[in-house]
Amino acid sequence: MLGRLFSKLLFWRGDKAVIAVVRLKGVIAPSTGGVRKSLNLETLEPQLKKAFSIGNIKAVALVINSPGGSPVQSQLIADRIRQLASKNDTPVIAFCEDAAASGGYWLACAADEIYASPASIIGSIGVVSSGFGFPDLLSKIGIERRVYTAGTSKAMLDPFQPEKEADVSHLKSLQAQLHDHFISYIKSRRGGKITAPDDEVFTGAFWSGSTALELGLIDAIGNLHQVMAQKFGQDYRLVTMSAKSNFSLLSALSSSASSKETMMGDATDAVINKLDERSWWSRLGL
Repeated sequence: MLGRLFSKLLFWRGDKAVIAVVRLKGVIAPSTGGVRKSLNLETLEPQLKKAFSIGNIKAVALVINSPGGSPVQSQLIADRIRQLASKNDTPVIAFCEDAAASGGYWLACAADEIYASPASIIGSIGVVSSGFGFPDLLSKIGIERRVYTAGTSKAMLDPFQPEKEADVSHLKSLQAQLHDHFISYIKSRRGGKITAPDDEVFTGAFWSGSTALELGLIDAIGNLHQVMAQKFGQDYRLVTMSAKSNFSLLSALSSSASSKETMMGDATDAVINKLDERSWWSRLGL
């Protein structure tokens, strides 16, 4: 036991460059409990704090694979990364895998440098809201919908009522504000690195990593191991911050009959969330 402890002390005091790795994978969404796996500050906070607290750390690497999601959670995560980086005087380097789009690109911009694969999907700097409308469905099947509100806009964009021009105008105004906020953040982080005009970059379009490099959305083509070797030499060590699992197979198998209904509900939620996640990725053709 003492031998293992001594070897760990040697590890932390060794000459190898230590880089903390935080993986930001999936749709960005608030924590809802249950089995849903999503990126949000609540679930990431322990990993981020641990990453920046490692002694003699050379850098924190963000490995990003996200199609986007909540603008609020995107900002919260990015702001927390910048706060910890400033507090600990630690450089942050982002590595985009399959996608760093929309909120995923927001997270990438929390880094001091951004790298991507030539085939990565980068960008989608915009705001989207989607849904369905069924204004005639209920009458066709003989159902009357009754909605009572205090406030003329409380039932705004109800899918079972005809779309109102004023409601759509209000939604678009809100989207424009969020879009402006998104653009301001990107400009504050990327500064003069973006070479393309605003009407090309901030349309909500997305590009391959190769094109993103030409536009100035990323700093270079490269992956985690290539860049770490270039910066710190071949003798470096990656320390991956593992996420805490909220699901235990053992506890599931040993659960009582009274909890099985809850488990079935969680399973249903998991299927719905998986479909929702699939829809996010499909917007990028992935």
